[in-house]
Amino acid sequence: MIDEARRLAPRFAARAGAYDAGGSFPVDDFADLRASGLFGLMVPERLGGAGASFADYVAIAYELARGNGATALVYNMHASVTGALSSVTNELADALGLPAGALAARDEYLKAAAGGSWYAVAMSERGAGSRLSQLATTYEKTADGYHIRGAKTFCSGAGHADAYLVAARSAADPSQVSQFLVPAGEGLRVEETWDALGMRATCSHDLHVDVTVPEGALLGGVEGLALVVAQLAPHWMVASYAAVYVGVARAAVDAAVDHVNARKLGHLPAIRARIGRADAAVAAAHLAVLEAARRVDEAPGDTVTNTWVWRAKLLAGTTAADVAASMLEAAGTSAMRRGHPLERLYRDARAGSLQPATSDVCADWLGVEALGGDPDSEGSAPRW
Repeated sequence: MIDEARRLAPRFAARAGAYDAGGSFPVDDFADLRASGLFGLMVPERLGGAGASFADYVAIAYELARGNGATALVYNMHASVTGALSSVTNELADALGLPAGALAARDEYLKAAAGGSWYAVAMSERGAGSRLSQLATTYEKTADGYHIRGAKTFCSGAGHADAYLVAARSAADPSQVSQFLVPAGEGLRVEETWDALGMRATCSHDLHVDVTVPEGALLGGVEGLALVVAQLAPHWMVASYAAVYVGVARAAVDAAVDHVNARKLGHLPAIRARIGRADAAVAAAHLAVLEAARRVDEAPGDTVTNTWVWRAKLLAGTTAADVAASMLEAAGTSAMRRGHPLERLYRDARAGSLQPATSDVCADWLGVEALGGDPDSEGSAPRW
């Protein structure tokens, strides 16, 4: 499917400016993704999907982001849900003691994705960010399943997804954090709050939740798995974003090259040097992301693997912001105008360091680990 992603990227790029200007959801991009079968990328072949690895996803997300970072970022949320579900093999389910009903529900959700359904993530909250242990959204066990109540923010694709992964804490035992796949419809209300500096086309509006879902909506079929999974296998919540922002950084270099060549400015040494440094920085960050992905596929959850996961996110976020700023300077004042690709890419790239886990959190995690501490529990704030 890498060829399909490369085919779609120019189409996404041609539409990106209009979606960004209006802060509107890239509906045509998602129609293309559905038609291409990319919603089934992470779904096992036995369920009708492509059976891709994490490294496959990283390669494809990078290409999609070169077309439109906002589209790739929303797609990342869907891939995170389907990828995490697909990683729960029958062997792992047996080891965790998951009920058979949970595996049947997993398969149904994945089959639906292979058939064209796509999922958004409703995790972050005002005042808590993406820290699962600090969530205010709660759930209660009922005779019909689970009643979930709360408000989410930064829900990319809100109002357009077929279902939402909702994270919530148990009202009976707040130490238990669980995740539910909630279908779009009654009980979910979108509040259009997203008017941001960058990644405007993600339409990451607030989502208000007051809904009862059946027992099968509890992912894994066992309460309290969310924090465990986040610590043992953080790649979908950390490194998956990295591929998107490295793609945005590469798009910024490409846009600067086009601009400089069109204006015949390539003879200026200062401009050439900026582009050369940017090219090297993006290539280095890309290699770090690829290395993290390779290790995730070979040894998911391993200590060294997780270190590479955090390195990848840190390098991707800082590199995207630094490179986009430098390319804007290389192109000159004319590239600051609204509608110029570099102006949009600069704003989209700036979101990379702020996207959870933020660059400061990543750097702190790596610093604690390098000093011999426990990076998941030590630090200035809870990681999750």
